[in-house]
Amino acid sequence: MSEFEHIPVVAIDGPSGSGKGTIARRVAAALGWHLLDSGALYRLVALAALRGGLDLDDGKGLAGLAADLNVRFGSDKLGEEQIFLDGHDVTAAIRTEECGAGASMVAALQPVRSALLDLQRAFRQAPGLVADGRDMGTHVFADAGLKVFLTASPAERAKRRHKQLNDKGIDVSLAALSRDIEERDRRDSERSVAPLRPAEDARILDSSEMPIDAVVKTVLDWAAQL
Repeated sequence: MSEFEHIPVVAIDGPSGSGKGTIARRVAAALGWHLLDSGALYRLVALAALRGGLDLDDGKGLAGLAADLNVRFGSDKLGEEQIFLDGHDVTAAIRTEECGAGASMVAALQPVRSALLDLQRAFRQAPGLVADGRDMGTHVFADAGLKVFLTASPAERAKRRHKQLNDKGIDVSLAALSRDIEERDRRDSERSVAPLRPAEDARILDSSEMPIDAVVKTVLDWAAQL
């Protein structure tokens, strides 16, 4: 057993728009554990590539970016996420649709995933870790004590994303979001490297008809059994 394997992990995986980021933050806060937003790491690689003019299919170049990421996760006075890249707040920048689509593309590249693997596992620190992503339970933390696969219908996920963007003053078509989510689901589930799927021992949680508080309570109840 390594020096980290005794530290408990709750792995929350699921498709884009399922709410796993929100749920993971709230569960981590309730438990007083560390948080890993693995999807943000891929978005950071995509953002760095877009800003640097690097092609999103340049596996070697992107892996170099990934290995040198200077990233810090934090929160503002209201407890909302803050993400810093090279000391600059890029929270809003990485949440654009362009960056999200780019993240899905770079996440399919094995050199990028390999470069980020050690960085992700380094977040496993006492007293525990809540890790959200697409392969937390199947690959990065395959020994996690609790694996949750959080999902919701594509229509519901599109509605949530549409509201989220509108609340931020970003005007986007609901139909376009629906198409983007369906395409991202297809790309994530069909990729040859760490495809999106539940771990064999994951608990499936469909949040389509559940309020956020109920989802958080369900996960916390499961975590209490660790």
